[in-house]
Amino acid sequence: MGIGELDREAHVPEGTDDGADGGAAKSVGAPPRTLNAPPRTLAEALRAGGDEGLAALLRARPDLLTPVPNDLTQLATRAGTRGSVVRALERLDAFALQTAEALAVAPDPASYGVLLSLFTGDDGHPDAPEIAAALPRAVAVLREQALVWGDDERLRLVRTARELLAPSPQHPSPTGLGPTVAEATAGMSPGRLQEIVAAAGLPPTHDPVSAVAALTALFTDRTRMAALLDTAPPEALAVLDRLVWGPPYGEVTADPTPPVRWLRDRGLLLPASTRTVVLPREAALHLRGGRAHRTPEPTAPVVVAARDYRPQVVDNAAAGQAYTALSTVEELLKSWNQGGPPVLRAGGLAVRDLKRTATVLDVPEQVAAFWLELAYGAGLLASDGEADERYAPTPAYDDWLDLPAAERWVRLAGAWLAATRVPGVVGTQDTKGRTLAALGPGLDRGPAAEVRRRVLGLLATLPPGAAADRESVLARLRWDRPLRGGGDQAADLRARIATWTLEEAELLGVTGRGALASPARALLNLPLAEPADDDALDSHAHDCEPAVAASRAATLLAPLLPEAVDHVLLQADLTAVAPGPLRRPLAEALSVLADVESKGGATVYRFTPTSVRRALDAGRSASDLHDFLTSHSRTPVPQPLSYLIDDVARKHGHLRIGAASGYVRCDDDALLGEILADRRSASLGLRRLAPTVLAAQADPSSLLEGLRAMGFAPAAESAEGDVLVTRADAYRTPPRTAPAPVQDGPPAPDGTLLTAAVRAIRAGDRAATVPRKEPSTSAPLTPGALPRTSAAETLATVQAAAMTGSAVWIGYVNAEGAASQRVIAPVRVEGGFVTGYDHTADEVRTYPLHRITGVAELADDEG
Repeated sequence: MGIGELDREAHVPEGTDDGADGGAAKSVGAPPRTLNAPPRTLAEALRAGGDEGLAALLRARPDLLTPVPNDLTQLATRAGTRGSVVRALERLDAFALQTAEALAVAPDPASYGVLLSLFTGDDGHPDAPEIAAALPRAVAVLREQALVWGDDERLRLVRTARELLAPSPQHPSPTGLGPTVAEATAGMSPGRLQEIVAAAGLPPTHDPVSAVAALTALFTDRTRMAALLDTAPPEALAVLDRLVWGPPYGEVTADPTPPVRWLRDRGLLLPASTRTVVLPREAALHLRGGRAHRTPEPTAPVVVAARDYRPQVVDNAAAGQAYTALSTVEELLKSWNQGGPPVLRAGGLAVRDLKRTATVLDVPEQVAAFWLELAYGAGLLASDGEADERYAPTPAYDDWLDLPAAERWVRLAGAWLAATRVPGVVGTQDTKGRTLAALGPGLDRGPAAEVRRRVLGLLATLPPGAAADRESVLARLRWDRPLRGGGDQAADLRARIATWTLEEAELLGVTGRGALASPARALLNLPLAEPADDDALDSHAHDCEPAVAASRAATLLAPLLPEAVDHVLLQADLTAVAPGPLRRPLAEALSVLADVESKGGATVYRFTPTSVRRALDAGRSASDLHDFLTSHSRTPVPQPLSYLIDDVARKHGHLRIGAASGYVRCDDDALLGEILADRRSASLGLRRLAPTVLAAQADPSSLLEGLRAMGFAPAAESAEGDVLVTRADAYRTPPRTAPAPVQDGPPAPDGTLLTAAVRAIRAGDRAATVPRKEPSTSAPLTPGALPRTSAAETLATVQAAAMTGSAVWIGYVNAEGAASQRVIAPVRVEGGFVTGYDHTADEVRTYPLHRITGVAELADDEG
């Protein structure tokens, strides 16, 4: 609100809005389960919980595991650090976050009833039943993630989370509330406080503390506050209406108007600076009817179906697109078999090369970038690492080609699911103004894999065959992750990644007609027939190993893919029609002999002099080509095609080219004379060395291209005079690994790690908290301090424990100088070492006596 706007608004009477929606009775749900003994600290709350709760915390916040905490006190301390709390808040859903925001503006501690009233208000809320039903789950989530602790009568938000979510001028609260009366009046003179107390109709007090308490009590007393506002001018109420739902700050002139002055005199507007006033939190809550949020979001938006199809129709459509995806990737990498475009100095593919690739694939440039990144992410494409660096297929591409079609698709889909490189940002600029190139650096986006899986998981919540409405999917994603580092920019990135995911899933055959296909459900470890809710998504996330899931997906997809055929139909117009996908040997041979003219359900190949010469260059003879066509055609070989092969073969290899810089040799000296007389050969620098030999300044490859452009059909030869055979798959990069995804935070721990971590933390906590006796000759032990005893006393104590079979508490310093506390049960003491069962490590260990700082007996003599 600009300077003087409060004053101008004061002259426009408007109806007040106290924020309470009538018509619904206040509904209070059953509060969450209370703990038997109220904990005094977060560490005590964690200690009172079971191992399942501790494992749930570590699973939800895996950053707490690096490294594994020594005990629960260290775990609680780490859980309260700013970085960890920010990361945890960013992963809360909308209502859990609103619950944390409400606790941040509530008294500390707050009861469950107070928290519920901050959502439902004094006069109820239309969504009160939904709020009462959803609040226990939200509190449980906050407890599970150690953001809230305490029983239901004393709920406490961890201090760091309160600092992050509480209102401040620098970081306004999403609730729209401002500071409390006590915070807003900090530093105000006692005289000014007494003036406000008097203007509000309160008796004078003896000190500022009691004055603030009296003013706070007035603003939180619904009856007295209503009576005070009844005396306010209508213009003053209009000013409050502008501030009540936030932002609570407004600028005023040096000489405010009477309505603003009336509010300021009574403390309903308190000075935040020389020209800024703020509406105190207690007053705003009264005007809102006690509600912290204007629009609570207790329930997640429902993902709705835009259209319904039969599941078989969806699977068939997805399978057809999956086959197209395989063909596209093969065509792309086949076009780069002899070495692809060069790598830019800064990395990536030049814009002109991306355009050429899009032309070859007959797709838009953005789609071409997707196919390039898909092949790169699957490890099928990489740079060769040479001095003049170029892109080319990798050896893994040849292995991939040997797999069945369904398994090849699973490899591509699996790489896409895990990838964090985002093709959608190709062509945009980074923070330094540089254009991002396909296959280049800067395309990784940490949330990509998580958003991609979440989008597909939401599609899985619909019945099989149902295509989701895109806007409902985006709305659900916003509810799932409303707060992200980077604010609106990060939220926009997640929305764009979700949109690209839906488009890419259709291109890849993960979805068919917008609905999730059965092979994709299997690949995601989701149920194949039943719609999955959120709990199902989690419970099926690890129901089988990735290899098993991939095998299930391939098994489901294989029957849906078109069956490969071993024949073509030759036609008199020098074309061949493939009535379906060709078997690999036939497809590879035909792609050398003919050019693809059109694609679709049936691929059309065209025979040309250039394509026939290409087959002859690959080492095939004319008779080989006739036999090949005869054996693989269901129709007779047309006469024009036979004539074409014979004519090109008759000329092929009549000229021979080798390295001198280059030379041309031919038994027909008249033909060489014809070449010399042709003006187009001037650039080749030809001269006759012998009746059958021409020398050239051009290299052999340039000679080949030049003479072919003149209409001749030369063949290259080796130094021994043999014809050189060129093959399409001659060039490969050295072995390359696929790019590793960039993790968006620490990876989720597996069950084995969680079990070991929980056991280690519990054992370390037991060692730190188990009751023990203080050594008689030592000073009393301070909490957390290592025991200190003399070497003789240490030796005597551990020997006695070994004889009696009792456990002792020791302080130990390892070779790296790290100190720790341990509970051990000695079984043998000899040679300067003590061997015993270490309860902290849950195993038998041996410790040098000179590294034990001291020893103490356990008070209860527990082992």
